[in-house]
Amino acid sequence: MPSSSATPLAAALGIKVNCVVAHRRVRGFPPVLTRFLLGIVGVYGVLSYLVAQRTREMGVRLALGARPSDVRRMVVRQGARLGAAGAVVGLAAAVGLTKLMSVLLFGVSAIDPVTYGLVTVALIGAVLLASYLPARRAAAVDPTDALRWE
Repeated sequence: MPSSSATPLAAALGIKVNCVVAHRRVRGFPPVLTRFLLGIVGVYGVLSYLVAQRTREMGVRLALGARPSDVRRMVVRQGARLGAAGAVVGLAAAVGLTKLMSVLLFGVSAIDPVTYGLVTVALIGAVLLASYLPARRAAAVDPTDALRWE
């Protein structure tokens, strides 16, 4: 039987709830995490493709005496360059758009060096981690198979 004296839960419990802020906090985290993971998967995909394209070259390097650690270092360095370029472009865009961002931020100033530094370090660390798997695969190339491969 329906009741005519329905009250919202927040009013019944005597709490004041700001639904808009709560909704933004809950909704704001997954898209950020999703974009972060999508970027890492993108870096991994690009580096995997580049390693696949350069299989012969890496086989020749290994056949001529390069150590697997040298090949691994070469691929991780290439990933680090991609990450550094992305960090520079991202930081420049973030600093350039501070006026727009200041409207969207709550409790943090638009120019917060600690936040920028932590996010940059986290992104570059994730890029290095994402570039390690293709680097390991590149170092494991058998020179005879790579030279036969077309």
